[in-house]
Amino acid sequence: MKNLDLQVIQQALAWLEQGHCVWMCTVVATFGSAPRGPGSLLVALPTGAFCGSLSGGCVEEDFLERLARNEFAECNQIVRYGEGGLAPSMALPCGGVLDVLLERFEPDCQAREHFTVLLGALQGRQIVIRHVSLGTNARRNETDASVTTPVLVDGDQVRIRVGAAQRLLVAGLSPVAEFCAGFAVALGYEVIVCDPRAELTEGFSMAGVELLKVLPATFIAQGGCHAGTAIVALTHDPRLDDLTLLEAVRTSAFYIGAMGSRRTSEKRLERVKRIGGLESQALERIHAPIGLNLGSKTPAEIALAVMADIVRLSNGVDRGQL
Repeated sequence: MKNLDLQVIQQALAWLEQGHCVWMCTVVATFGSAPRGPGSLLVALPTGAFCGSLSGGCVEEDFLERLARNEFAECNQIVRYGEGGLAPSMALPCGGVLDVLLERFEPDCQAREHFTVLLGALQGRQIVIRHVSLGTNARRNETDASVTTPVLVDGDQVRIRVGAAQRLLVAGLSPVAEFCAGFAVALGYEVIVCDPRAELTEGFSMAGVELLKVLPATFIAQGGCHAGTAIVALTHDPRLDDLTLLEAVRTSAFYIGAMGSRRTSEKRLERVKRIGGLESQALERIHAPIGLNLGSKTPAEIALAVMADIVRLSNGVDRGQL
């Protein structure tokens, strides 16, 4: 499955290539309860067609109605939803407040180039910082990996960081792997399953999951991972798991883990260290045993523990804080 932001940018490009003017909305700030965080995207046409999400639905509906009535100026602007915001939408059901950046793109070469750069950033090619000037139609992209803040509003300037979309690479099919893939889809991850074993992949189909009938290690070695990737080996098959880990530690993936008991994990890490000639620093990147200790027993519970640990790390939460 494509990450939602990927879907949004690709849809915008498709509309621009078809000759449509495209409106893009970006959440730049939230106050109180809010279902989507800063950086969340939505693109839309005045006809009511849209892709993406800003809230639980109430903001999208109101925005599309106003867009159809031509209520918005064509320049870059920030509008507020919730208390003190656009009338009559003085209060959102969740009680929160959203500030949303609105931009209008003409179907020209400059707009297509702008979205092509954003697409490359989401696919892990580089970190892009969008600089948007309010009250004008001016915007530009710059590459800057040092910026970590998702969104910054400074006077009439808005800075938005666009980086790799979160991806889950599942190395090999298993009951735990299938539950992991399902949870990851629900969390908005781009999910890729790699498994060359025909007896397991035949008949496998899951909405939102891309199946590649290749060795996970081969996919990784060919550049299949970026800094927003979590790699999980969940088969107990050394032919898949060991090779996956050997390649994974050579990437910038933010999470690498393998399923197994503590004793199995110790033997696996010893084996991987010996075969790959790895340093201790590389081995320390591997979460084995994988997942949070939730006392999990069933495949679904183990998968929940795995995804919980991935979310923990992606949110920058130390285990000691739990």
